[in-house]
Amino acid sequence: MERRRLRRLLFAILFSLAAAGPARAQSFGFPWWRDAQFQKELSLTADQSARIDALFQAQMPSLRQGRDELDRQETELSRMITVGADEKQVTQQIDKVENIRAALNKSRTLLLLHMRQVLTPDQRVKLNKLYEQREKDRQDKPRDGRGRGRQ
Repeated sequence: MERRRLRRLLFAILFSLAAAGPARAQSFGFPWWRDAQFQKELSLTADQSARIDALFQAQMPSLRQGRDELDRQETELSRMITVGADEKQVTQQIDKVENIRAALNKSRTLLLLHMRQVLTPDQRVKLNKLYEQREKDRQDKPRDGRGRGRQ
């Protein structure tokens, strides 16, 4: 019984670390290249906006599919832990989950890189400043009762 509790604790710790995820790498969480204010502040041309959107649209099906697979494999991992599966099987499932997560993060980061490559150096500097200001604004927002900022 003690071994089961230890496994659950380990899983909870691993899950917490995984859920924290990597740095956002300047992902604003919305299609900023379509936003009139961002277009104005970055002096983003219609061509640049269209090119960034094309990159985004081309990658989204793959990212959604990968996210769905990650969800399925995480559910399976949780099931395995709940039923007290063999440590070797759980370890293999953890490897599967983390490989999928790594592939998704790599794809997402490369998408962000390709989107930034459409911008001029001056626009990249402006985008960095906009991102920093948005993050600061998010941190300064009042928090709700669950310890999270309102969104």
